[in-house]
Amino acid sequence: MRAHNDDMTRRRLVVEDKIKDATKILNLLRSMSGYKPHFEIIGNYRLIDDGVRPEATIMLRANGREMHEADTGVGPVDALAKVLKKSLKSLFPEIDQVKLIDFSSRIFDPGAGTAGVEVEILFSNGKDAWRVKAFSENINKASFLALVDGFEYGIHISRPPAPSLPLGGEGKGRA
Repeated sequence: MRAHNDDMTRRRLVVEDKIKDATKILNLLRSMSGYKPHFEIIGNYRLIDDGVRPEATIMLRANGREMHEADTGVGPVDALAKVLKKSLKSLFPEIDQVKLIDFSSRIFDPGAGTAGVEVEILFSNGKDAWRVKAFSENINKASFLALVDGFEYGIHISRPPAPSLPLGGEGKGRA
């Protein structure tokens, strides 16, 4: 029995090792001067949740185009995820392969009157897996921020890296 448990623990650790921390990777990329996100949200999302069929609306800019989309889902996070995918799919067809695998949230300091919520979402495109985390005082906002990062990372890993310039003045420049 102990050998079986040890084997299961080893397998779980191997799987967890393969899941990339996309939040850290995106934060690092965003700190670099040449990084440009593949898309940007214009303004904010809008969410109408009647408890039956939530509807999400967003506006985003990508590749010089602005898109305004709406979609519904089985819950607020599903509606937000569907409207983001709907907006991005025409410019980034690879986004269709990106799936949400797991969602979790944690409440921090509920006794302080302004509790914070951390949302963690696990994504996969069938080849890679990554997780993102986002924090807000509002669970829907934290979910939206995590979804944006998850889809941004999904596009990032599916695209070839842009050619980089040689460092330190090496190579040929303009005369």
